[in-house]
Amino acid sequence: MMVNSTELKASLIVSVYKNTDFLKAVLDSLAYQTENNFEIIISEDGDSEEMKKFVDNYQFKHQFQHLSREDKGWQKNSALNEAIRSAKADWLVFIDGDCVLHPRFMEFHLELADPKSILAGKRIKLDQETSQLLLSGEIPVEEMNRFLKKNFNNVKKRGAQFVEEGFFIDPKGILGFLVRKRSMRQLKGCNMSFHKKAIYDINGFDEDYIRPAVGEDIDLLWRFEGVGCRIKSVRNLAVQYHLHHKESWTDQEENMRLMESNIAQKKYVCENGLNKF
Repeated sequence: MMVNSTELKASLIVSVYKNTDFLKAVLDSLAYQTENNFEIIISEDGDSEEMKKFVDNYQFKHQFQHLSREDKGWQKNSALNEAIRSAKADWLVFIDGDCVLHPRFMEFHLELADPKSILAGKRIKLDQETSQLLLSGEIPVEEMNRFLKKNFNNVKKRGAQFVEEGFFIDPKGILGFLVRKRSMRQLKGCNMSFHKKAIYDINGFDEDYIRPAVGEDIDLLWRFEGVGCRIKSVRNLAVQYHLHHKESWTDQEENMRLMESNIAQKKYVCENGLNKF
């Protein structure tokens, strides 16, 4: 049974671009969430016909929206702002369409939510072989924690990165003290959440960034802090598994120049965001 919009605790915003195989694995992992009072917003930075067909035919277990736009190059920040404007809930959770979720991911993004906190987590970057095992269903998502603990060395040797971020640690268990020690200094756009008011207070994502990376997350944090918000870690609580793919990294020099200029001017509220000033 789908939850009424009046009962929704969160809007889960999933950034995607064309890869429906990865998105299916991400959406499939939502069936195992221990907290289910949320809607899904598929925020597509493009207008792929394959994506439209996939969404039309997928058997969603949650309320969902699919937002798309003309494919005119990298416009992720604009797409995210559109998703924020469309969100039915006040608490916004952001992930990427290549990050499969641990069953308690949404639980902790909601349990630790408060209006002045920006929740920040990380992800394990899986090696190619483990990614395929997860995609094929040979390793069910609810078994990933056990698999990684048992195969830590092998997974690392095969090229997985940040493997320690793939371990879920029960905060009430014997190792719960480790969770409290693991702070965050930066935001990762694939694993963060905050109140709608907080993002409106800084006028959303800055659409002057027209290249990936800095404008999706790093730029947000100093602006959030400038209006009185604080970062709070959900490492090893809100765990996600980043599926292996070829990186499409771009030079960050232009992004960094823009951010440094804004920092110097203390422009916590961007001009080209949710509203246009």
